[in-house]
Amino acid sequence: MGGRKFAVLLCAEDSEYVKKIYGGYFGVFVRMLEEEGEIWDLFRVANGEIPDDEKGSCNDAHGDDLWICELLNLIKKLDAMKKKVLGICFGHQLLGRALGGKIGRASSGWDIGITNVYLQSSNIITSLKLPASLSIIECHRDEVWELPPKAEVMAWSNNTGIEMFRYGDHIMGIQGHPEYTKDILLHLIDRLLHRDLIKDSCAKEAKSRLEAHETDSDAWKKLCTGFLKGRL
Repeated sequence: MGGRKFAVLLCAEDSEYVKKIYGGYFGVFVRMLEEEGEIWDLFRVANGEIPDDEKGSCNDAHGDDLWICELLNLIKKLDAMKKKVLGICFGHQLLGRALGGKIGRASSGWDIGITNVYLQSSNIITSLKLPASLSIIECHRDEVWELPPKAEVMAWSNNTGIEMFRYGDHIMGIQGHPEYTKDILLHLIDRLLHRDLIKDSCAKEAKSRLEAHETDSDAWKKLCTGFLKGRL
């Protein structure tokens, strides 16, 4: 296990707060996924840092920016190579698009706060002894509308029909943020409000939902690391 290499392809812009407290979003992901002896690389794909073939957000996954198109091509290459890929939120949507699904704006608008998602019965869920539902932090207004061919839904919620999906044994997407803490989301809500991306009423509702619920962070960590590292 020691020395295995992984990469975080970061689409989000670090805020000064997240950089100071968590070492940026890269630090947030590594804190959830890293195990002893592993090597993790960072590629800021929104800035054009795309891994080459050997190394194998305020943006919309349905956009056609150059870096998004390059990332779509990279996903297709990784799929052909059967490399393990875990996509979170924007990454979940981008996986859906790259593999032949349909994505776009959610008809219900922003989903911000802690959401209960329902897990589809599967060998993965059984092997990890997970309950029928898990709570997770959400912060999105886009979603996967239609699954890629041969993909399967692994979880859904009352707001989003495809909260998690799996494609073969090597690709998995999660709409929510298993890596987020309440603190990170509270700060992000204030950023969205300051940029006029959400209304004050939306911010207040999201914060109240945070106060009333907790996330199943340990279960999500077990699911993500188990998938990514081939233990499922």
